[in-house]
Amino acid sequence: MLKGLIAALAFGLAAPAFAGSDLGKDVGDGAKDAVDNAKDTLHTDSGMTKAKRQLDRAGRHAKRKGRHTKNKIKNNL
Repeated sequence: MLKGLIAALAFGLAAPAFAGSDLGKDVGDGAKDAVDNAKDTLHTDSGMTKAKRQLDRAGRHAKRKGRHTKNKIKNNL
């Protein structure tokens, strides 16, 4: 768990360097996912907090998939 939190912190500190790019967005999303996974591993919350976090994570995954699809299409043109 500690390794996950350290990785999330490292990604969070590196994220501003890539702020405008898709890579930066992916790094930021990865950091948020690492934090969410750490919270899920701890099992310290439940109910609406956990549900909201899981919905936010699903939204980030959908946005990431959309960005990657957009880039694939753009590269094929």
